Amino acid sequence: MDRKQMCVANVQYKKPSADGTKQSRNLLRYLTYRESRDEAARYTAGKDRWHDHGMGGSVADIAARCDDLRSEHVLAFSLVVNPNPDLMALVDPEDREDFVWELTEGVIDVFFDRRGLDTGVEWAGVLHHRLTDDMESPGLHNPHVHVVLPGTVYSEEHGGRVPLFFSRNRKVDHIEMLHRTTEDQMVNLMDRYVGPEWEVRYDQLAAVREEQTAITEDEPHGWTIDEDEREWPVWSGIRRTSEATTSLGFYQLYPTPNDDDEESVSIQFRPLLNGLTHQEAERLAQVLGIAMKGDLEQLKALAEVLGQMTPAERSDLLEGMEPTQPALEIDL
Repeated sequence: MDRKQMCVANVQYKKPSADGTKQSRNLLRYLTYRESRDEAARYTAGKDRWHDHGMGGSVADIAARCDDLRSEHVLAFSLVVNPNPDLMALVDPEDREDFVWELTEGVIDVFFDRRGLDTGVEWAGVLHHRLTDDMESPGLHNPHVHVVLPGTVYSEEHGGRVPLFFSRNRKVDHIEMLHRTTEDQMVNLMDRYVGPEWEVRYDQLAAVREEQTAITEDEPHGWTIDEDEREWPVWSGIRRTSEATTSLGFYQLYPTPNDDDEESVSIQFRPLLNGLTHQEAERLAQVLGIAMKGDLEQLKALAEVLGQMTPAERSDLLEGMEPTQPALEIDL
């Protein structure tokens, strides 16, 4: 796999101004009380939300600490350590929280050690258990950690605190160093938590997904018209979600802007029914490609009805049905 896709590690900062302080406090409140934009925090009884490594364990404490340790230009840094959800799906659900915390701690320790800051740096982190909102793979478990870092760090050489900075130039690129450190830590943890075959398993998943897009080389199963009255082809198809499940939905050509601000098109999948077995999804896609009768809205309606059935009811419906049968006898 492309190692750069293993984990996202992004850094931002807030300025030591009135607006920066307000934004920082709002961010801390959001990180404390939310899992995502659409979901409140999931509290565990008797367990603190923040992991305190010298920056405090509450909104008030962390905000005060940021103010105490700020530099002239930086109130605080925020870092997100976000592993690829497809890789997290290979990790036992009971181990994912430990995995992400161990990843975060390893990234911070090794990164600052590589920078020569052997005295370490204070930080506080909060774990979020959001679900992905990716259009092609929504609803995947996406555990990640938000980290707060101070604007200064203690330097033995200077006998006091000096500004913490992230350079990105020809001489030194701390962002690239952070990304390489994150990749190294991910590889080590995947080997230990999943096993040395994890990369082969991921590549197999990616290969299956690539094969499944080949349906778009056939004649379209139907057409749809966008808000600009442009007509686009659609195909009833499937997309492998994980090693155990597949989603049923449709492929469509979508207009996408490119680097030159010109419009191009790309093939994208939109799921309509998730959590199916591979065989069930493939069979349903074949039947619905005919049953939709060229109408995307008909496909969506059929998928909605199927989603209200139990697995046993869907199995009974498909039993003995030939792939070329012209339609599903479902009352919409």
